[in-house]
Amino acid sequence: MFATNMDSARDVGGAPSTVLIPMRFVWPYGGRSVFLSGSFARRWSELIPMTPVEGCPTVFQAIYSVTPGYHQYKFFVDGEWRHDEHQPYVSGEYGLVNTVLLATDPNFFHPNVTPEITSGSNMEEDTEAFRRLVRITDGNLTDVVPRITEGDLQGSRHRISVFLSAHTTYELLPESGKVVALDVDLPVKQAFHILHEQGIPLAPLWDFSKGQFVGVLTASDFILILRELGNHGSNLTEEELETHTIAAWKEGKAYLNGQIDGHGRALPRRFIHAGPYDNMKDVVLKLLQNEVATVPIIHSSSEDGTFPQLLHLASLSGILKCICRYFRHSSSSLPILQAPICELHVGTWVPEIGESNCRPLAMLRPSASLSAALNLLVQAQVSSIPIVDDNDSLVDIYCRSDITALAKDRAYAHINLNEMTIHQALQLGQDSYSPFEPRSQRCQMCLRSDSLHKVMERLANPGVRRLVIVEAGSKRVEGIVSLSDIFKFLLG
Repeated sequence: MFATNMDSARDVGGAPSTVLIPMRFVWPYGGRSVFLSGSFARRWSELIPMTPVEGCPTVFQAIYSVTPGYHQYKFFVDGEWRHDEHQPYVSGEYGLVNTVLLATDPNFFHPNVTPEITSGSNMEEDTEAFRRLVRITDGNLTDVVPRITEGDLQGSRHRISVFLSAHTTYELLPESGKVVALDVDLPVKQAFHILHEQGIPLAPLWDFSKGQFVGVLTASDFILILRELGNHGSNLTEEELETHTIAAWKEGKAYLNGQIDGHGRALPRRFIHAGPYDNMKDVVLKLLQNEVATVPIIHSSSEDGTFPQLLHLASLSGILKCICRYFRHSSSSLPILQAPICELHVGTWVPEIGESNCRPLAMLRPSASLSAALNLLVQAQVSSIPIVDDNDSLVDIYCRSDITALAKDRAYAHINLNEMTIHQALQLGQDSYSPFEPRSQRCQMCLRSDSLHKVMERLANPGVRRLVIVEAGSKRVEGIVSLSDIFKFLLG
């Protein structure tokens, strides 16, 4: 379609040819086969393959290094030439083509492109190196990464805060889906099996006598139950689990935690939930302040709150996905997205030599007992523990939700927590992971050099709750970053 002598972008700008800028070109409108071509691709004579973005099969991307100057490009989708109407474009001899201007001199503009068009461009640069200039000197690559100023940090946080305050949890509701709730009079054993069979780590609790939701049963409850029952004997018995209803356990848990009134009665715990019209910022703060990962979204059409309806379970993951989707094509408005996570001090890290007053990173060997893992999850108040070898290289990860694997073949009825190793527990659950959290998504990793943008995109994927930060090559654990870490940083 395009002639090789197309003269729309021939070495414009007078910039040295040794300066290259990695650019991320995006076609977000689907297709079976998508290619990119442009004035930078051997003057339109080369078709550059574009690949689907992980988790977004309709979004195609290609990363290509171009020189500063004025360029034109177009997409070849399923045998037809297309342009992106949402990006700057011009009409010329060869139809409509998209344009991009990269200038090292802020006073440089191509005569046919106005500053307004240029500043409106949403072309994203390489997610691995936002605004990074790669200069080639004597065959060596030198990366120049701009520093994030305090103004950049506060400005980015303000924009995210404004976005979250302006959007409600109603936008988190899926078009279709199911939410499992449990009756408080259900035996703990039966509840245990339901969570395992449904592949869910928690469920809201319904009290029929009160006609309302009263709490949430989580994997943490089962960890505490197993630890408590384990204190009464060397082996756990199925009968012990059958004698406790969820309501009885919740009351017993209150006594264990000293949550009793002056008359020795268990204090009712406040039920943490949200409504469909609560703004996302308030919900995030509620999740962080109460140190929970999920809140039920409940709606009642009556003023007195009777006949409540359970609509959805709002999570940090779902809210992060909304942020990523909203700012995906305007990442330049959030300068902090460009910075590597190691510079932002996000997450929990292995302390450096001589570093003090640092929260330790909990890790265990595969040979450690399951009892040690459960104790660490409770005492350190963490949701997961990296499992490492003798060189501290990542082998696997043990999470709170893994406790539900003990429902397989009623394993909880004949195990000893002090004798079963973490390796055995993980093997037991190897084929028990639900379709909602495939095993391949359990042990997600990232590098300290990865940008905050990349980490957020990964954590926004369903089933991904944390990333283990590892050293490239050796997979030696350097830290861990969770969804709550990201939101604590974003909201300051």
